[in-house]
Amino acid sequence: MDDGKIVDLYLGRDEAAVKKTAEKYGNQIRGLAYRIVGDSQTAEECENDTYLEAWNSIPPHEPRGYLFAFLARITRHIALDVCKARCSLKRNAFLCELSEEMAQCLPASNDTAGTIDSIVLCDAINRFLATLGEEKRNIFVRRYWFMDSVDSIAQRYGLSPSKVKSVLFRSRNRLRSFLDKEGYDV
Repeated sequence: MDDGKIVDLYLGRDEAAVKKTAEKYGNQIRGLAYRIVGDSQTAEECENDTYLEAWNSIPPHEPRGYLFAFLARITRHIALDVCKARCSLKRNAFLCELSEEMAQCLPASNDTAGTIDSIVLCDAINRFLATLGEEKRNIFVRRYWFMDSVDSIAQRYGLSPSKVKSVLFRSRNRLRSFLDKEGYDV
């Protein structure tokens, strides 16, 4: 079913919207959650919470052309919140690794001005991603948005893990330079 029709079901408060969403995107949503939380039962809970959040969020939002991105964003936030709650005393090594990689490129925001700056930073990152070739952009997004492992990215694109690591390293360096030129202290 077309994303626009699914959104129309949500707007009409038709419960079939959740079923159609699950049929079309359930595996992808659950897979994204699983890569973050690391267990299938919690991933299913995150998937179900995503449907509830979508049900509550779609009116007034109407993500007709970007339904999966809308759902993926919800899923990421739910799964990361689960990780924060679960690991409040001990940090998840995989999330720490990703955080450390990106911390080298992104400025910290610890105040109100930093929060406002994060909105502008988001726009700058999107402009940076537009400068990358399609394969490099996809690798970057698979790693830092979808949280795929280096091995799974390598397999997906038919590359060696060392090539993926190299692309990610160079992309992070280019991002750092790009943000420097944009006036960010990295």
